[in-house]
Amino acid sequence: MTGRDELTSYEYRQIRARILSASDICIVCGHAASDAVDHIHPVSKGGARRDPDNLAPIHGVNGCPVCLRKCNSEKSDRPLADVVQLVTSVDWFAGPSSP
Repeated sequence: MTGRDELTSYEYRQIRARILSASDICIVCGHAASDAVDHIHPVSKGGARRDPDNLAPIHGVNGCPVCLRKCNSEKSDRPLADVVQLVTSVDWFAGPSSP
């Protein structure tokens, strides 16, 4: 395969489905409803194309329904460490607060 053909391969689609079924929390903004996966370490920088450990949920073309960020576009081909993470006063991972 050449270029980005691996994105349509059966093997890649299987890996993508497994990752999204395990979690849909975006690696960029931390909100749920991710509909795509992205390489944590970009392929263009030496990252493995189909290694499940190098793939994580991210909001794709439609962006995040909560914060409206275009997470995959913002990340682009940069390592995750170079992407500005969402910082808020609310811990979205903690769940609803108790009265």
